Amino acid sequence: MSDDGLFQLGMDLAARDAGIDEIDSSGPRSTTQTEDNSDTAIAAIFTEDRLDHFIEKKGVKCAGAHLIIDLYDATKLDDLPYIKETLKECVEKAGATLLHIHLHPFQPMGVSGVAVLAESHISVHTWPEAGYAAFDVFMCGDAKPERCVEVLKRAFAPARTEVSEILRGEKVAREIA
Repeated sequence: MSDDGLFQLGMDLAARDAGIDEIDSSGPRSTTQTEDNSDTAIAAIFTEDRLDHFIEKKGVKCAGAHLIIDLYDATKLDDLPYIKETLKECVEKAGATLLHIHLHPFQPMGVSGVAVLAESHISVHTWPEAGYAAFDVFMCGDAKPERCVEVLKRAFAPARTEVSEILRGEKVAREIA
């Protein structure tokens, strides 16, 4: 991936090469890690001072909750500015930290894209001609991904919504707990 591509994802190679984890200390805490397999480094993923820390959900220690959200017979699935604002609202309602949004319109219709978060991501793929949208909402730390479901329902008025949840990284959490 080019340096420009990394910059678009919110990664600054010059800062990384200079050993700087944060450009603006008032912004989100860095989620950048170096390779270090020591017990101290592994234990660091459980600390509460990071935005991307492991969580406990339904009694299970894990990296985070990943919601697969399918909207059927939905509206406004080709409106790129509207989708962007809806993603921003999802981030806000979930209490997450937005790093970058990139959306791509397709011809003759459809949108794909991602909101990159300090706590992971929200991705979207739409098929307006079928009234279908696929959202992935993966968040860790203190973020509440389930709050995105109501935002998406209100925004796109689907006739039917299906939500599945996967708790990610359970095996890793068990190994280092």
